[in-house]
Order: sequence, then structure tokens, then C-alpha cells
Amino acid sequence: MFRGPPGSFWGRRGPPGPALAIAAIGSFFAGCVATLAIAVAAPPLAEVALKFGPAEYFSLMVFGLIAATVLAHGSLIKAIAMVVWGLLLGIIGTDVNSGVLRFTFDIPELSDGIGFVIVAMGMFGTAEIVSNLEMKDKREVFTNKVTHLYPTLQDLKDSWGAILRGTALGSALGILPGGGALLASFGAYTLEKKVSRHPEKFGKGAIQGVAGPESANNAGAQTSFIPMLTLGIPSNAVMALMIGALMIQGIAPGPQVMNDKPELFWGLIASMWVGNLMLVVLNLPMIGMWVKLLTVPYRFLFPSILVFMAIGVYSLSNNPFDVLIMGVFGVIGYICVKLECEPAPMILGFILGPLMEENLRRAMLLSRGDPFVFVSPSKPISLGFLIASAILLVIVALPAIRKTRDEAFAEEGG
Repeated sequence: MFRGPPGSFWGRRGPPGPALAIAAIGSFFAGCVATLAIAVAAPPLAEVALKFGPAEYFSLMVFGLIAATVLAHGSLIKAIAMVVWGLLLGIIGTDVNSGVLRFTFDIPELSDGIGFVIVAMGMFGTAEIVSNLEMKDKREVFTNKVTHLYPTLQDLKDSWGAILRGTALGSALGILPGGGALLASFGAYTLEKKVSRHPEKFGKGAIQGVAGPESANNAGAQTSFIPMLTLGIPSNAVMALMIGALMIQGIAPGPQVMNDKPELFWGLIASMWVGNLMLVVLNLPMIGMWVKLLTVPYRFLFPSILVFMAIGVYSLSNNPFDVLIMGVFGVIGYICVKLECEPAPMILGFILGPLMEENLRRAMLLSRGDPFVFVSPSKPISLGFLIASAILLVIVALPAIRKTRDEAFAEEGG
């Protein structure tokens, strides 16, 4: 019923009721702590971000892309290729400085570039639908009725430590570029298995295997907002989607958001508290309905999904060409799935590409064409980010580290 970290199917191994309750409780606690961390940490970080110039922003984006590449699934070469492809897609359209059309191939609709929503819908939505249609197997539902939702005192005693550790780990990993909920979830599962006195029980109904990852997952998902709100840099593909949504509304994420639009920032914080509360209110009483939804045949679901996606893309500019482009990216996304190329690095490159180019040009103009402005001692923040990027590349290139990375993703895929 629920696919957990490596080797565990929640609801098939052990009673599903207490597992669901602990997952909801852990997520609620972690979400509240992470939201508090955003409210406390974001304002001072935004003050620091105001000291960033074009060189610092460019170096930060380089570090973010390299981190996202290193933490991407599968082959490192494929991840780098996807980032480069995303950077190239991001410069399609009109050059804001010279007014020259770039890579439009005389297609007027491309003069303003490719919309972020169109690319995301195609790469993630359409490609996922096509991939699911290939799966002829019927979706498994391990139980049709969930009973005994409330955990026992022993369940709570066994899981509270895992919830605290998962919250701390998820909150830290969510801030890092390329991190986020998925990395936090699997990291917490590995941590719980290592600190447990009975690691052999993991994958066979151990409540810690649910409590830790679920707490880390929610904490990581929420602290991912910190770099986005303070620096305007997405730490993962989900935050890239959020930046795209804000830009559509005419809001540029960054340190000025808290000063210029405090109602947006504090409204977002309030919505997180409400969302965490609704997580518990909706999840537990309505679990029976969610289980029933798993029995709906996919052949009834995917046409409606495609229709809503097409309507959403068309409504952006009332242009049928956008729907066509979404279909093209759906085909490309399906090819990427077959080649085991993860689309998330491409989405990050697509979002950061124009921002990187803009800050690169600004830095070069301010330095009168001096390329050493990024590594100058007078720019210690920029130099620090570039050194960290180089160290990250060297570390991941080491045979032992690469082997560990491949094994981790192989276990995750299993």
C-alpha cells in the first residue's frame, strides 16, 4: 500500500494502522519544527543575502547545479548532460541585452522562450503517463480495510527517537542544494537502521522504519523553502516548480521578498501550519477512501489527467502551440526515462540558466571584463562557493565515493 525506503512495504509487513498513524504524527511534528526553522532562520539569512552581488549569485548557482548533479540518480555523466541541456533550453528566446533571437529556428512562438510550466508538464506529467501505460501489471492493494489506527504506548516509545532524528536530519538536508524530501527520507532510513539494536527487523514491520523517513521527508520538503525564499535559488526540482509559479505571478523570489511582500512570506508560513494540521485531520479519518482510490483502473485516470494538463497549459497564453510543445517534451521525457536520465537536473538547469547568464554578464560588466572577479580575494563568498564546487567534484570522482554513491542509488531503486 505504501512504498517505503529500500526493502520495506508498509502495510504488507506489520500492521498498517499504527504505521499510518505514526507516519502522520511524525510528519506533523517534523513539519511544525521545520516551519518554525523557516520563520526563525529565513529573515537573518535574507539580510546576509542582501550582501550578495552578481559574482556571488553566479558562484552559488554553480554550486547548486553541481550539488544537484552529484545527488541525482544514476550515471553522473547523464546527470551532467541533463544539466547542460537544461541550461541550453533556458537561453532559447530573445536576448534581453542585445535583442537578438537565439535558437528560435524562425518560429515566432519561441521568441519569448519556452514556458517553464510547459517543460515541467511534458517532462514530468506526460512522460510519466506514457511510462505508466507500459506497465501491464495491476496495481497492488495489500489491504482493503485499515483498522486499529491508534498506535500503542509501546509504538510511541519505539518511534519518538526516530521522529526526532528524522526531523533533525531532514531539516538539514532540505536546505542543501540538490537535497530535499527524497534524499532526507532515504538518509533517515539508513540512519535508523544503523542506530537500531535490531536492524534485522527493518523491512519486516519495524515502526522506526516508518517514523524516521516520514519525519525527515516532511522536514526536508519544508526547509527546502529556505534557500528559495532567501536567495531565490531552488534546492530541488520541486522548488524550481515553486519559483516558476511565483514568476508567473510576477514575484521574483529572493531576499527582497520579505521586505517588499511580507504578507506573502508570513502568509506562506501560516499556510504551512494549516497544511500540517490538515495533514493529520484528512489522512487518518479518510484513509479508507485513499485505499479505495488505488483500485480505480489507470485507463480511467490517465485521459482525465491529460485533459486537465492540456487545459492548464493552453490557459497560460491561449496558444495551442504550447500544448504541442508539451507533447514534444512528453516524448523527450519518455526517451529520458528509457535512457535512465533523470529530468530533475534538467529542470534546475532550465530555471537557473537565464539567472546564471544574467549574473555572469553583470559581474563581467562591473569588473570590465576581468574573469578573475569570481575568484578574487575581495569576493570571498564567490571564491568559497567555487572552491566548494571543485571539492565536491573531486570527492565524487574518487573511486570509493563513486562506488558508494552507485550502491546507494542501486539500493534505492530496489
